Amino acid sequence: MRADRGFTLIELVVGMVVFSIVMLIVVNLISAQSARSVDPVLQSRASELGQSIINEVMSKAFDEQSSRTGNALRCNELTPCTTSGNLGPDNAEVRGTYNDVDDYHGLIAGGETIQSSLGQNIVSEDGAMYQGFRVAIQVFYDDNLDGVNDDIAGTTTVVGNVKLLRVTVTTPLDEDIVFTAHRWNF
Repeated sequence: MRADRGFTLIELVVGMVVFSIVMLIVVNLISAQSARSVDPVLQSRASELGQSIINEVMSKAFDEQSSRTGNALRCNELTPCTTSGNLGPDNAEVRGTYNDVDDYHGLIAGGETIQSSLGQNIVSEDGAMYQGFRVAIQVFYDDNLDGVNDDIAGTTTVVGNVKLLRVTVTTPLDEDIVFTAHRWNF
């Protein structure tokens, strides 16, 4: 009997094949996890962006016809609020001059065109902070608070006392994250 016998060529080849299979499985597991590890970072950025837009919009008046002087008159009391067909920016308004909630209706921005409420580009040392992100805003009347546009028939004449703000932020991985808030006429 020989006690110092080595491995045969067949044993070495089988060992290399088994090792290769194990390494392939491990690499596939790690690469799948590394791709998903960026999701929370993008979701966090989307949350920051969505919340900042909600805060900006909610700081505005309910409607173009709302009093901004602090008196007790609201639209729909003496003067009707804006009809559903006329929601959106008034005349030549741009984001820096928006003064009521529905001015934001139809606003779409992406990447470098995503700006702060002051109209400034949001950049970091690496470039546009929200590169690859998209933002879309909808505003519509939702008096029954069901999350559905009260103007289902598309008559464009609906007027209410509650507007729903829906901000959809799309991440670079095409994940839509939706933020909503109701604004009351008071």
